[in-house]
Amino acid sequence: MSNASNIKKDIITAKGFTIQVYTEDFRNDYVSLTDIARYKNKEEPKDVVKNWLRVKNTIEFLGLWESINNPNFKGVEFDSFKNEAGSNAFTLSPKRWVESTNAIGIVSKSGKNGGTYAHKDIAFKFAAWI
Repeated sequence: MSNASNIKKDIITAKGFTIQVYTEDFRNDYVSLTDIARYKNKEEPKDVVKNWLRVKNTIEFLGLWESINNPNFKGVEFDSFKNEAGSNAFTLSPKRWVESTNAIGIVSKSGKNGGTYAHKDIAFKFAAWI
């Protein structure tokens, strides 16, 4: 999600929760994981997202998605996360994932309308996990 002038914002409602959706090209929607996570934890939805990122299957899925869709994905850094995922001491924030692997499937924004957004393929996987 790059140039703000090219981004179209939309809202969907599921189970009484409002979920923000952004698109640049009307094919690649980015859905708010933060909004989806509010279904499980209204006070700290970011913790739900971080817990999902700790799961080994999640890291494997994200790595596969990035490998298919992102020619600039840093596979070596991904391998490090994949090896650590699932252990009790492993933690991972969306921002660290994006910065370390050059990921494009997840976007972490701060400020107004901030939160964690993910490509619809990833967002649906997250919603199914919840």
